[in-house]
Order: sequence, then structure tokens, then C-alpha cells
Amino acid sequence: MQLKDFSYFLPEELIAQHPRPQRDASRMMRLHRGAKTIEDDLFAALPKYLERGDVLVINDSRVIPARIYGKKPTGAILELLLLTRRGKNDGEELWEVLARPAKRLKEQDVIDFGHSCEGTVIARLTDKKWLMAFRAKNGFENYLERFGRAPLPPYIRRKKSVDPDQTDDRRRYQTIYAKTPGSVAAPTAGLHFSSNVLNDLLARGVQVASVTLHVGPGTFMPIETEQVEDHVMQPEFFEISAETSQKINAAKRVIAVGTTSTRTLESVADKDGHISPGSGETSLYIYPGYTFKRVNGLLTNFHLPRSSLFLLVSAFAGTDFIRQAYAHAVKNRYLFYSYGDCMLIV
Repeated sequence: MQLKDFSYFLPEELIAQHPRPQRDASRMMRLHRGAKTIEDDLFAALPKYLERGDVLVINDSRVIPARIYGKKPTGAILELLLLTRRGKNDGEELWEVLARPAKRLKEQDVIDFGHSCEGTVIARLTDKKWLMAFRAKNGFENYLERFGRAPLPPYIRRKKSVDPDQTDDRRRYQTIYAKTPGSVAAPTAGLHFSSNVLNDLLARGVQVASVTLHVGPGTFMPIETEQVEDHVMQPEFFEISAETSQKINAAKRVIAVGTTSTRTLESVADKDGHISPGSGETSLYIYPGYTFKRVNGLLTNFHLPRSSLFLLVSAFAGTDFIRQAYAHAVKNRYLFYSYGDCMLIV
């Protein structure tokens, strides 16, 4: 399959720059795969489409404030996105990072991040990734918690000069049920949930089960191969508890919240759809032609063209049907991407 065939037209003004004032006030498109029908609704109406015996699977990974800014020895500003923590070494924390601009970055460069924090470039790993060692007076984790910014994707524009405490992104680019720190991008389908919606679901007899998948570059890095099949996903850590696996195995329907929950379940399901507890890394890459083993429904945002997330949704609902749905979304002025609206596919 050609990657270029998974493009679509999107007016720039439909890329959401801020979340809606209320989480559950986002719009929700409902797709029925069998009947090929499209309906418009609000996310707050989600509970009426689920029923007793359904299990809603959420990703409880917590986003870390993984975007930081520092000064190179030349005085130039360097923007870093932390990707994967590679351990500690004599008081230093080692991280794989993306750097921008990285053109003149070189090994042994020392970057000043202010507030008694600095980083040293250890090695270049790829054209885009570097290994860096960070040192902070009160610990690097404490530095991140105080001065790190929400790792918003580049299509959401914020001024570098604005103090992170003066924006609401640290709170809103995080699900209300986030628990386990480790993601460097939000599992955005979960951003719509409010306590009211979760309570309404429970009142209807819908069970909620949580998995953990720490969102990393495997999820958000662009596909750079012309052929869809040639792309390779980078591994991401996941964990499924015994309690969650029991709920899912007893479910009438499994509704996955987001592509990360979907990939987690499909990574561990056997050929009969049985889920076993455990943890590890997954590099599962889902694109059209994939046969789903356990997920019966999917709640998801609108994704970038030519992305692995768009391919997963196309695999789940059918490529032609998703093209039709995205055209409907553009025509009806849905908002796209991380802070945008969502769709429920059943």
C-alpha cells in the first residue's frame, strides 16, 4: 500500500489550538461499521451508546512535562523533547531526546537550562535523536516538575517566553484518571472524559478497566517510508493487571479509549481474543489488513494524515469509510488532533 493514499485535506483553522472550556463538551461523531452510518453528537452523550456488560478500556499513563528549553554555549536557544529515560549514572539522569534545532549540536556540548540544571550531549543516536545526561541541584525530576512544559505537538502553537505556570496545558493535556508517569505525549482520546461522564457510565453498568502504555516516539513519530508495510514502530512499555484482564475476558464488548489502549490489548490477545496480565514492550503496527482479536469498539480523536494512528483507525473501520467520515468532519467543522473532537466507532 502507498502511504500517499492515506492523505486528506484539512483546513488549518480546524486544528484545535486549545481545549474546549469543559472536557465533555467536545463533539463526537458516531460511526457504525456494519450499517456504514455517520451521526453527529456530543461526547457527553457517550454513556447512552454503551450498555451493561460493556468494558471501557482506558490508558492511565501520566504525561510528564517533557519539553524543556536551554541555551547552547553560543547563546542560541535549544528546545528538547525528552523521549526515553535510560537510567541514572553518578547523580546524572540519562535520556534519549529530540533536539530542535539540532543542526549544529555536537557531542560534549553543555546546555544550560537555568535554575541550576544543565545537560551534556553524550552521543548522537540517529539523525533526530540524541543521548543526554542531565544534572540538577535538587534532582532532575524535581526540575521537570517545576519548569518542564507539557509536551504539546508542534501543530499546537505556544510562545516559548511564556512561563509554563501561566498556561493551562499542564492540567488539560492530561486525562483526569492519569496515574502512572511515563508518557511524552497524551493519550488524547481520554482528554474528553469528565467525572460526570465516568459516573454516568458506571451507573449504566459499564465497567471501566485501565491499562498502561507509555506513549513515546513509537506512537507519534511520522512514517517516512513510501510503502505502508515498510514502516517499523518503535517499542513502548505497557502493563496489564490481572484485574483488568479478568474484566476484559468477561466483557460482552470491549470499547478501547484511543489507539494506545487498542494496541495494548491487541498486543497481548491470543487468537481467541483472551487477554493475559503482564508487562513488556510492544511494537505492534496496525494498518489496513489487520484482523482485530479483542477490540469491538474504538473511541478516538481525529488523526494526522499518513500517521500510524490514522492507519490504525482505517484498519478498524475500513479505509473508504474513514475517508468518508473525515470528509464529513471537515464539512461540518469538527476540530482535529490532540485538543480536537472525537469519534466513536462501533
